[in-house]
Amino acid sequence: MGSELLVKKLPNDIGGESAGKVERIEHELLPWEKRCHALADVLDFHKIINTEEKRRGVEALGSEMVGKLSYYERWIAAFANILFQKGILTPGELAVKMEEVEGRWLVSQQSAPSDGDGRGDRHQ
Repeated sequence: MGSELLVKKLPNDIGGESAGKVERIEHELLPWEKRCHALADVLDFHKIINTEEKRRGVEALGSEMVGKLSYYERWIAAFANILFQKGILTPGELAVKMEEVEGRWLVSQQSAPSDGDGRGDRHQ
């Protein structure tokens, strides 16, 4: 057995694989992305989840999930899984909070003028 078989590639290790051109698109972060970044800073500042744990958490999502989620969606999924593992948050508690947030969003959409794209303001 060669030593190359002893090392498993991580999901974000795509070096040497065939792929199309990487197109960098500069864009203003959406409000939810800014909040996600702020959450990462707060979790790190309070020594709840550090940068290394976040990186490992994203890698633990696996290549399929990493390929499907956006950059900050990966962070959110990793944060949730790490908080579950540490016993700080339960999936049930997260589900309740997500329902509360969705309810507030639905109420805000009923009173907000439509921008015509059918999405409302959901991604903000």
